[in-house]
Amino acid sequence: MSTSPHELGQRLAAGETLDAASLASLALDGDAFGTGTIGLVWGDFALDRVTAHLDCDARHHQPYGIVHGGVWCAVVESMASVGAALHAMTSGQVVVGVSNATDFLRAHRTGRVDAVAQPVHVGRTQQLWQVVITRAADGKPVARGQVRLQQLAADRDLAGRQAQPAPSDAPT
Repeated sequence: MSTSPHELGQRLAAGETLDAASLASLALDGDAFGTGTIGLVWGDFALDRVTAHLDCDARHHQPYGIVHGGVWCAVVESMASVGAALHAMTSGQVVVGVSNATDFLRAHRTGRVDAVAQPVHVGRTQQLWQVVITRAADGKPVARGQVRLQQLAADRDLAGRQAQPAPSDAPT
């Protein structure tokens, strides 16, 4: 059974925490947010917190055998974007990222990392989200980042198309 974005927004606005299966209609299990490419596994979703994890391995490495900084940027961007999109859907809007600043705090080679995204500011026209990525083995942070997002009317043109999310199999 598919749940509309409006219904999901109402459930979240009522304080409900949802799991990834509840959000299947948003194509989180596909690659709409680029997360299938890197292997990001979604956890729980609420308006004040989004969780996920990633099992890092050789496919994530740069030439020196540590996780490439672009992987951390992708995790930060994806998680902040989803969290902000959930907020925006409660008012019938969509969001687009306008700034991503990610800091790489310590090297990581392999193993699970956990990530938590939380809103710093949710305003009428913009949102700011912070994401912290920690090693599951010792809880030490490996990266942190923040993403600023612009809220738009869902019917607004964006790069020549309506701002509504495209089906996961649509060309970009």
